[in-house]
Amino acid sequence: MAKLQENRHSGQQASLNLADAAVVLLDAHGLVESWSPGAERLLGHQGADVVGKAVAGLLAPDDAARVTALAEESRARGSWGGLLSARRAGGGQVGIEAQVVPVTDSAERAHWLVLAVEASPLHGWQISRAVLERMVTQTPVGMAVVDTDLRFVWSNSALERFGGGPPQRRIGRRLGEIQPGLDAESLEAQMRRVLESGEPLIGYEHVGRPRSDPHRQHAHSMSFVRLDDANRRPIGVCYTVIDITERYQNRQRLTLLDRASEYIGRTLDVMQTAQDLADVAVPHLADFVAVDLLDSVIRGGEPLPGPLSDADMVLLRRGGQQSLREGVPESVVEIGDMATYHAWSPPIRCLAGGGSWRTERLDPLSPEWAANIPGDRHAHFLDLGLHTSMVVPIRARGMTMGVTSFFRSQHDEAFSADDLRLAEEFVARAAVCMDNARRYTRERGAALALQRSLLPHDVPQQDAVRVASSYRPADELADAGGDWYDVIALSGARVALVVGDVTGHGIDAVATMGRLRTAVQTLAALDLRPDELLGHLDDLVSRVSDEAATAATRDAATAAIRPLAVHPPSSDAGARGSSCLYAVYDPLSRCCTMASAGHPVPAVVTPDGKVHFADLPIGPRLGVGGLPFEAIESVVPEGSVLALYTDGLLTGRVPGKAGDTGQQRLRRALETPGRSLDALCETVIETLVPARPFDDVTLLLAATRSLDADRFASWELPTDPAVVAQARERAARQLTSWGLEELVFTTELVVSELVTNAIRYGSGPIRLRLILGHTLTCEVFDGSSTSPYLRHPRATDEGGRGLFLVSQFSHRWGTRYTTDGKIIWTEQLLAPNDSDEPDEGVPTEAVA
Repeated sequence: MAKLQENRHSGQQASLNLADAAVVLLDAHGLVESWSPGAERLLGHQGADVVGKAVAGLLAPDDAARVTALAEESRARGSWGGLLSARRAGGGQVGIEAQVVPVTDSAERAHWLVLAVEASPLHGWQISRAVLERMVTQTPVGMAVVDTDLRFVWSNSALERFGGGPPQRRIGRRLGEIQPGLDAESLEAQMRRVLESGEPLIGYEHVGRPRSDPHRQHAHSMSFVRLDDANRRPIGVCYTVIDITERYQNRQRLTLLDRASEYIGRTLDVMQTAQDLADVAVPHLADFVAVDLLDSVIRGGEPLPGPLSDADMVLLRRGGQQSLREGVPESVVEIGDMATYHAWSPPIRCLAGGGSWRTERLDPLSPEWAANIPGDRHAHFLDLGLHTSMVVPIRARGMTMGVTSFFRSQHDEAFSADDLRLAEEFVARAAVCMDNARRYTRERGAALALQRSLLPHDVPQQDAVRVASSYRPADELADAGGDWYDVIALSGARVALVVGDVTGHGIDAVATMGRLRTAVQTLAALDLRPDELLGHLDDLVSRVSDEAATAATRDAATAAIRPLAVHPPSSDAGARGSSCLYAVYDPLSRCCTMASAGHPVPAVVTPDGKVHFADLPIGPRLGVGGLPFEAIESVVPEGSVLALYTDGLLTGRVPGKAGDTGQQRLRRALETPGRSLDALCETVIETLVPARPFDDVTLLLAATRSLDADRFASWELPTDPAVVAQARERAARQLTSWGLEELVFTTELVVSELVTNAIRYGSGPIRLRLILGHTLTCEVFDGSSTSPYLRHPRATDEGGRGLFLVSQFSHRWGTRYTTDGKIIWTEQLLAPNDSDEPDEGVPTEAVA
């Protein structure tokens, strides 16, 4: 028998050629009894090496474990055939096709006859031509073969679903002839590339309009493989086509949503966000998009709840628009203008109802949605080429802020339900950004208004310093922070310079700043020393912060019981940890007294241009507690510049020399010679503050002045009632020398009353001083710390009218205490031409 048929494990028929087969005889226990030359050639083992040994040792471990099971199957079925892995001599494995048959000898002893050959690489099915033809004709994948001229020579039936007719109509024709709606040139370019290189092209995506569905774009995944003859010469290209339109559209939608997330909401500007929404939607979703917002939303207000009124039309403002056509010819209004719609129009219906609207085909001759259109802008949908539309309301937090209208003109496809879901998705994302921008606009407006009302609008008239100031917020969008400064005119021609820093930004920081500034102004009116003032301010901050913390704890406990009773957190606690620098400059003595509560020390620019920093101990921040505040006094030469600033000026992180500190950079910036005060302020800011600072920056420059000796006069007076007349006479003589004769009478009365009170109720020594600045100041010093007070005498009282008369003839008056007594002072306004020195107290730069 030339061939022995094996019953394969897979149930298919194959044959073993006995001429090439290895023949092995095994005993009933699987020991090798006979080893043929064919077996020696197949596996390389010599007969003497394997006879008497178990056949399992000649197989791979996995197949060796199957020997018992294969023997039982062979005995039950009469034979077994299949694939095994055998071990070669010297190592390595080889696949064999084996046939196992149980046999008996003449003595009726059982044996196993094994026939084996090397397994063929193509040990699978032997597919016939008929099977192949049925496979390519019945597959859902479109297939075709073109020759080297790219003309069809064969195609299957599945390709017919993609348009172009049945297979017989394709023969001899090129792709562009049967599918004019596709980009045939690009597809044929891919075929030529495959023909020339021989490298297959897999998964090439193409988008077009096939003849099977010319009104809708389809996406196809195509693969191209070159076909060669027996001599490896190219004879054509075989390509396959799969419709991946749904997958392509889903990918496009995800791409559009990603683009919307990236581009919408980049700014906290409502109008810009609306324009971003229109820009993202064109051209990927629509050909023309209009975004209309309620006017209150643009201004930062809350949209009105509830349905719209039954008016014939509702006014909206155009927030953004975009079109495939240059100049947006579809729009009848410009961005920022009011857009008026009829109450029956889809935009108003969506605005009122809160739901979306879609139509696959617009009525070309339907009435226009917009009202009050100029005569030259009237046009029907037919004139504009708009054929399909959808309107999506812009909603966030349960409120409708406007509507977005989508139209198509150049794309033939009507808006589908999937398109509407996509539009609703990224309009919803834009709505959140618009609502954030709206709320930011409202809060920013409130913060800026509050900050403008709290910061000084101008510097009060005074004779001590000229000032220039600058404020740079860390957040360009917020534009409001907790940095602040103040210039406070004090008695005796002195001035207080204040700079503070509240941690944080926004309306809470501004409110805290306002409270601190008000407290400082109130304490400054008491003429306290800087260290005493900061001590009172520290006590105030600690008390208020503790009360705020207690209130917050109480509110939290209340909220646990009644969640609806939650109150907004108080910003009073934000005052704790604030810093403040308070300095008082006296132009008569040129003495500057200052103290710091956690604030950077000021820099002093002397008249010769040299810069040094005040040797000032920095106390703890406000409300923190710890060491008491310490004040220092130093004489400042006339014409020096005091630079007070917040720590943001030193941490600007602008490029500089390696190892530079903030103070070193500030020192170099202040050493700019020949600069006016305004120019110096601008130079320091431009040098040290980057375009986007990391912290708020406030800079206050104060150029010191001193009063000439002829503009003040002082007299020591004995504690004798008779000296009152001498004091009046000296004051009158001094005013006459200053050309202030019209103030002699009132000044004599003021001097008389103040000196009389000092002699009667105070103690010596007594000193009278007159100061001529932008006002006339009269001061009387005595050694008593008892403070006088204004009385309201009855008509029958014989006294008690002295301070009342002083208050009536003075612009303002008050008391300040010194280390060895007190000073009662008054100020009288001068006529416009009374002072021969021009007023330089007006600031040269307003706060930003």
